[in-house]
Amino acid sequence: MKRSYQTPLLLLLLVSFLAAGCNTPRRALNQGDYERAVRLSVDKLRSSPNNKKAAEVLERAWPLAVDLHVNRINVFQQSNDPFRYEPVVASYEQLNAMTERVQRCPRCLELVPAGRLYIDEINDSRQRAAEARYEAGMASLSPTNRERSREAYDHFMVVERMVPDFRDTRERMEEALSYATLHVVVHVPPIQSRSLSVSHEFFHNKVLEYLQTSRRMNEYVRFYFPDEAQAEGIDRPDHEVMLEFDEFAIGQTRIESNTSVVQSEDSVKVGEVTLESGEKLDVFNTVQAEYTLHRKTLVSNGVMDLRVVDAWTGRVILQEKIPSEFVWVNEWANFNGDERALTEDQARLAGLREAPAPPPQDLFVAFTGPIYDQVTDRLRRLYAGYR
Repeated sequence: MKRSYQTPLLLLLLVSFLAAGCNTPRRALNQGDYERAVRLSVDKLRSSPNNKKAAEVLERAWPLAVDLHVNRINVFQQSNDPFRYEPVVASYEQLNAMTERVQRCPRCLELVPAGRLYIDEINDSRQRAAEARYEAGMASLSPTNRERSREAYDHFMVVERMVPDFRDTRERMEEALSYATLHVVVHVPPIQSRSLSVSHEFFHNKVLEYLQTSRRMNEYVRFYFPDEAQAEGIDRPDHEVMLEFDEFAIGQTRIESNTSVVQSEDSVKVGEVTLESGEKLDVFNTVQAEYTLHRKTLVSNGVMDLRVVDAWTGRVILQEKIPSEFVWVNEWANFNGDERALTEDQARLAGLREAPAPPPQDLFVAFTGPIYDQVTDRLRRLYAGYR
């Protein structure tokens, strides 16, 4: 049994050894990853200042890492890329990170010149990078082209990341996002019913709650009710979602009564007999009862028409008929005969009386709940990845 544990243990030790070897300063140096070689050697020298191998790697890797970033900075600054100052900022930040790491290691400061932090250079490069992105954003901004406005929004996002509060970037971001957004108005018309007092308030409120929690299903889609769109000056949305009941019926009633003769499964005491000797004996037999089961069902159902229309062209983007049904059931019973003929469940039902039917509004809520789930699922699938 001992041998069965040796192979996994050796493999674990081998893997650990290889992993440790791959993460050594010298290996990083030999692979040309000078920045990582600096980081690993500094970490070792902070915990073990007399580590000669780490000291040797740091002395070799430090100038190579610095020269690599300085050369990158020079190359990018001389390029024609309009966004060339963004990688310049990245290289200056990496130089600063290396410098700060060395400055926190007393032994390292004896081995390499930590130099200075490139604060002014970073600030200047950030300003230049923000300026380039801002100009690109303004060039892309278009009230009639959502794709171009999305590009503008992305540019302004970079500006805000480079230099927070640069000029009027935040206002321009909001403007670009508005132009880039697909504005969707959702119509939930009231229920029309002459014979029933039914309000669509529940369904309307459920849709409202969904839209409030998913106001932006993705960054570039926003939902409104008609009054909200009007309040925000959206006279013509991009899409309109129409939710209407093609048909519905509430509380269609059916009552059924079934009568049968039931008999006890076991014999029960039905009387006594007296023998000539005067001794009394119990008499056992099965018993019967006439049992009537009443069942009342109220069926409420309907079909909702879900349509999504391009408000500019009139094209129907999506149309689905969504059916739903809710059945309310009430059972009770009565009997004539011996109660002992009834099963436990039959006796329970015999103790009940007909229950009052739920009000129409409750039945409406019950059958429209699943429709709401399907409507929101369809909208989510349609708009979640919309570009």
